[in-house]
Amino acid sequence: MANKRLLKRSITLFCEELFTESVAASLYGHNHDNVEAILFSIVKMQDDFVRRISHPEPGMPARLYYKDLREKFSAQASELIDQINNL
Repeated sequence: MANKRLLKRSITLFCEELFTESVAASLYGHNHDNVEAILFSIVKMQDDFVRRISHPEPGMPARLYYKDLREKFSAQASELIDQINNL
């Protein structure tokens, strides 16, 4: 298992990059409602996953919990990347 602090930092940095890409894409697009929804989703996702790192699920082995957490983060991030690309 990676250090919790490094995992939090990685998630934060990745979400910052997504946020930056969304803002850049919004400068070329015309639909500001979709951009605002995507930006809100990025901030909500970051907050959710950073909180989940600090409070692992009881009864579940730590290694499996953090592996599942990384997989869910990757899936949700991929979905947001697809939305950003469709702007």
